[in-house]
Amino acid sequence: MKNISIWQDTVNNSDKYESLKENIDVDILIIGGGITGCSTFYQFKDDNRKIALVEKNRIGSGASSRSSAKITFLQEDIYTKLNNIFGRDKAYLYYRGEKEALKIASNLIEKEKIDCDLKKSKSYLYTLDSSNIKRIEKEKELLSSFGEKTTSIKKLPNGMKVESGFYVNETYTFHPLKFIKQIVKKSISLSHRVYENTKIIKVENDGDSFKCYTEGNIIKTKKIVLVLHYPYFLLPYLMPLKCYLEKSFLVCSSVNNSYDFNAINIEKPLKSMRYYNDYLLTVSSSDNLAFASNSKNMVNDLENNTNITNYDYVWSNYDLMTLDHLPLIGFIDDNLILSTGYNTWGNSNGILASTIIKDLIDNKYNIYKELFDPRRSFNKQKLINYPLNIFSNLYSFIDSKVNKNKSFYNGNPKFTRIDGRAIAIYKDDRGKEHIVYNKCPHLGCGLVFNEVEKTWDCPCHGSRFDLDGKCIMGPSNYDISYK
Repeated sequence: MKNISIWQDTVNNSDKYESLKENIDVDILIIGGGITGCSTFYQFKDDNRKIALVEKNRIGSGASSRSSAKITFLQEDIYTKLNNIFGRDKAYLYYRGEKEALKIASNLIEKEKIDCDLKKSKSYLYTLDSSNIKRIEKEKELLSSFGEKTTSIKKLPNGMKVESGFYVNETYTFHPLKFIKQIVKKSISLSHRVYENTKIIKVENDGDSFKCYTEGNIIKTKKIVLVLHYPYFLLPYLMPLKCYLEKSFLVCSSVNNSYDFNAINIEKPLKSMRYYNDYLLTVSSSDNLAFASNSKNMVNDLENNTNITNYDYVWSNYDLMTLDHLPLIGFIDDNLILSTGYNTWGNSNGILASTIIKDLIDNKYNIYKELFDPRRSFNKQKLINYPLNIFSNLYSFIDSKVNKNKSFYNGNPKFTRIDGRAIAIYKDDRGKEHIVYNKCPHLGCGLVFNEVEKTWDCPCHGSRFDLDGKCIMGPSNYDISYK
């Protein structure tokens, strides 16, 4: 069994890019090498301006390489939720954007001859609980009112019986890492450069431009596009009150029969599925990151929810969830654009975001600008999760401080202090000790040991570190290696 995603295990990693080794001056700096950053980089492919894309690790190494890799507009009961909060017009506008994202993706892949295992796939929404039939019908009726063809079902194509459900046509599945790596390769030129293993540590606004500091150099830029799974520069913008992180586990198991469909249920516990070659990929056991410390227990729950106990791959992913179910895409300051908060639907929203970002930088009208504006007001009376979100943010920080030695550790790792600093020691199966500082460099939260993937995870904002403390996912920019 492998503790990496199937996408990371089935992609050619020969294309590598150097880290930044000199000071540079560019017109646009894209920070983040996931599907949004790389799609935005592609949008400027034929642009004469100087563009740089920087990624703190490898291109596509973050959340984009850990998703279920669907490109679909059928996203649980998103349209019912948006209709309840904003009204039908805005719910329809979101639907229109998701449909547009599918066309952008398929046209790009065809035009550039991208080999990323793109497959046309029907998307199914279903329930196994008879009490949720009305929710299914409500979502189906709303989509039908948008002009979308929906077909009711009582079982999925693989024979799984459901209480109620329906499907829509013309959606896709693909290999996200193959897509990302190829569109980047096709977009590089003398004026469009990519730098891997390049961390942006500090940003200064000089009025007409920004100075972005790496560990050894400075990037001067007129505009910044910030596309990270958690935007660590944005403390003044109250990000923790507008969104939260959700953690989920995914497994891939080999199957005898493969099907060209994808499906997700409407209730908890989550059970999302799709097929890739001879594997069934299942997502389950999702929870607010603040209450998801016990990774082993989450995988056990996944096994119980899905009846899958034999699998070839298991891994986790984090998604930034917004309280009003809409992404945050647009200007948050003069010449500073943010794109994040995709609510588990990062492939369609990331691709759509790239076209919105291009229009915003070029001062062109975009119909989705107001819908996704990060500075939009949040109607707290309609957001039932608002008090829970405040509590979860406080809970995760306090619990990380007062309850370092979780009961489920069974004595490994161990926690101590050396020279006044908190230390964690994990002994692996071969008896080797791995020692790290047990505090996240981002905002000082205590770390949790992920027994499934053998990583140190921050329960507050999702930073992740390998066994020996190397930072493999932000918002932290620093390692926790004991020296």
